[in-house]
Amino acid sequence: MPEEPSPRSALTIAGSDSGGAAGLQADLRTFLTCGVHGLVAVTAVTVQNTLGVHDRADVAPHIVAGQIEAVASDMGVHAAKTGMLASAEIIHAVAGACDKAGIGRGAAVPFVVDPVAASMTGHPLFDDAGLAALRDELLPRATLVTPNLDEVRLLTGMTVTDREGMRTAAAVLHRLGPQYVLVKSGHLVSDPECVDLLFDGSTFVELPGPRYRTPHTHGAGDTMASALTAGLAKGMSMVEAARYGKWFVSQAVEHSYPMGAKVGPVSAFWRLAPEER
Repeated sequence: MPEEPSPRSALTIAGSDSGGAAGLQADLRTFLTCGVHGLVAVTAVTVQNTLGVHDRADVAPHIVAGQIEAVASDMGVHAAKTGMLASAEIIHAVAGACDKAGIGRGAAVPFVVDPVAASMTGHPLFDDAGLAALRDELLPRATLVTPNLDEVRLLTGMTVTDREGMRTAAAVLHRLGPQYVLVKSGHLVSDPECVDLLFDGSTFVELPGPRYRTPHTHGAGDTMASALTAGLAKGMSMVEAARYGKWFVSQAVEHSYPMGAKVGPVSAFWRLAPEER
């Protein structure tokens, strides 16, 4: 039998969610259902469920960097994204390893920085040193940064309450160095639509979508960023990949489901073929 050709690959640099809703678990299942091979560099192991994050153990920075370098040198990476990076030391290691692997703005491999700086409830996940490293080291290396409104506040000090505020925030974030900024509007609950905003420094592109009345949205941000990253790995332009990510996460939220005592996960099951009976 002839060998199957190698698929395109995407790398997630992220923490593990024991509840399976977010983090690298969300990234890997999204990569799979978008048709790309998932590679992973684990940054932290969390103890969490739908009630919250109860504990975590961070991976040693040299091990995080080693995972990136190992898969990039042998298997190849067509696009990469970050999730929770846990500490300034891990961010320093990730920045150096991505530079060696040719990942990041101005390099061959697109780099999506999903700045997981706030938990589901809006609490910061970094200390001041971590936030500074995220701003100073990763944002200038990013092909795209994808903050939600809580992360906008932590990165810029701005509280966004409407679409015009999203435009201002996108411009402020763009000055920090990324090639593109995608400000997500999921937390703008007063808006009847969910209109995300992509900005390249001169042009705004609106990404409209329905606002589903469901509490079960855990993993939505990871899912959108990883679908977008998969699109880039498959050769889409940034605008095409952003629209693809928006389409994917809208479907995932529409088909989200309850699990556990509080906020359930968005779904990837809608992408699976029905089983024969």
